[in-house]
Amino acid sequence: MKAFVFPGQGAQYVGMGKDLYETNDLAKQLFEKANEILGYRITDIMFDGTDEELRQTKVTQPAVFLHSVIRALCLGEDFKPAMTAGHSLGEFSALVAAGALSFEDGLRLVYARAMAMQKACEAAPSTMAAIIGIADETVIEICAEVSKEGNGVVVPANFNCPGQLVISGNVEAINEACVRIKEAGAKRALPLNVGGAFHSPLMQPAKVELQQAIEKTEVKTPTCPIYQNVDGLPHTDPAEIKANLIAQLTSSVRWTECVRHMISDGADDFTECGPGKALQGMITRISKGVTIQGIQ
Repeated sequence: MKAFVFPGQGAQYVGMGKDLYETNDLAKQLFEKANEILGYRITDIMFDGTDEELRQTKVTQPAVFLHSVIRALCLGEDFKPAMTAGHSLGEFSALVAAGALSFEDGLRLVYARAMAMQKACEAAPSTMAAIIGIADETVIEICAEVSKEGNGVVVPANFNCPGQLVISGNVEAINEACVRIKEAGAKRALPLNVGGAFHSPLMQPAKVELQQAIEKTEVKTPTCPIYQNVDGLPHTDPAEIKANLIAQLTSSVRWTECVRHMISDGADDFTECGPGKALQGMITRISKGVTIQGIQ
C-alpha cells in the first residue's frame, strides 16, 4: 500500500519550488493564488531570497507547506495514497493533499499558525535540542526531573525515530537537560538554531490563537486516513482531526508511532512529497522493510 508523507519546518531551502513554478501551469496558478492570499510575494523569497529571510517562522511554514502541497496536487492521477501523514507542520500539507482542507483554508491556517508561534517564541527565551543515541525513556525521565526542579520547562517534543528525538523548552532547562542526558550516555545532545520551544507547553498562547482559526475552518472527511502526530493513529472524522490539530502545538510529535502504525496497517511504499529528505532518513531507521523515495 502506498503512503505519502509531508515534511515540516527545517526542510526549506532557497530555490524551493522554482522549477515547478516555471514548468507547470497548475503550480504557477497555485503559487500566485498563495501570493494573493498572503498579501506578499512569498514566491520571491522561496525562489530568490536569502537563507535568513526563509528561516523566519512566518515565512518558513507557508513556504514548506506550499512546496509540499503544490507538488502533490501537480501529480494529478498519480497521487493515489492509501494513507497520508505529515511531520508537525507537514500534517497540514497531508490534510490538504487528502482533501480534508481546501488549499486556501490550509494556507490560511498555516500562516495563522506561523504568526502565532512566532509571537509565542518572542514572548519567552526558549529553544530545542536534538538528542542522539539514547533510549527515549531515559530522556523522558531526565526532562521530568529538570522540569520539577524549577529551572523551567523541558519536554520531549519530536519522537523522530529510534535513537533520535528532540526536546523543547526554556533555554536554561534545555541546557541542564543536555548536560544530564550526555552524562547518561547519549552520543549527542545538541541545541538547535530554532526560534523557540515548539511542541511544548510554552506554545500555549499560540494554541489558543490557532484554536480559534481551526474551529472556524471547514474540515471534510479525507479521501484516505490521516495518521496524526498527537497519537500516531489514523483519523478520518473531521471533529477528531480538528481536535488533534489544536492539540498538536503543545503535544509531542509521535512520528515513530505514526510510521509504525502505517506499516502495521499495510503501508510498504512511502513517498516523501516536498523539500528535503529528512523523513526518508527517519523512515529508513524505523523500518528496513519498506520502500521509500522522495518527490521534490
